[in-house]
Amino acid sequence: MCKIEKTRIKLMNLFPFIDPVAFEIGPLRVHWYGLAYLAGLFGAVLLGKYRADQMKSPISREMVTDIVVHVAFGAIIGGRLGYALFYDLDHMLASPLDIVKIWEGGMSFHGGLAGSLFGTWLYAHRKGLAFFQVTDFAAPLVAVGLFFGRIANFINQELWGRPTDLPWGVVFPLDPIQLARHPSQLYEAALEGLLLFTILWLYSREPRKVGAVSGVFLVCYGTFRFLVEFVREPDVGIGFIIASWGTMGQLLSIPLILAGIAIWIASNRNYFNPKETNA
Repeated sequence: MCKIEKTRIKLMNLFPFIDPVAFEIGPLRVHWYGLAYLAGLFGAVLLGKYRADQMKSPISREMVTDIVVHVAFGAIIGGRLGYALFYDLDHMLASPLDIVKIWEGGMSFHGGLAGSLFGTWLYAHRKGLAFFQVTDFAAPLVAVGLFFGRIANFINQELWGRPTDLPWGVVFPLDPIQLARHPSQLYEAALEGLLLFTILWLYSREPRKVGAVSGVFLVCYGTFRFLVEFVREPDVGIGFIIASWGTMGQLLSIPLILAGIAIWIASNRNYFNPKETNA
């Protein structure tokens, strides 16, 4: 009997099925996915208000809630559209109304990032702020939402990892093959959520050039996502797209890393702070 099979048998009873519906009130069904979004929103608002009080920034605590709402709505709309475009286009074209069923899972971070950036630009434009001033402030808060979102992915039994014989492998009840797999959702929660938040929070405690925190965010997220993809199951219907190992997630992460490096370099040359450049 192979090691993976032994691991499967050993862990079968340690990871019972978790109902995606957290609780029901009459006809109302509250999903863990929805609770994860709420937790991310409230966490981002609370930490954002604390952040506004502790650092010198053009962002006041009164502005935090509006920023988080703009970023969150942009992320949800962009994430869903990105998922439909990059990962499930045929299904969404056949059943376009399914695009609103976010409680069933299916969100693209890269699409969500594009949507959140648009929401941030819209807010900055309305308030007369520099775009990167807002993204620098919001970057650590995004990691809070990523953490809770990945936990919801784990509960929803989606985006699971490749088979493994490591002792913490997870057998997902919805997996038709029933193999012990990497809990890649939890890896991402730890890296894209906790570690990314810690790096950005500590890095931004000291005064930085405009755009520097945003650049670090893109480099770190892109790197973490690229690495986790090595143990994450390729997306159904897409598979490997670069030789026998590259996935869509890795392909989309490379531009993020390159953009982050470019933004960080430009930031440290005061490119986003023309007043200081001309001083």
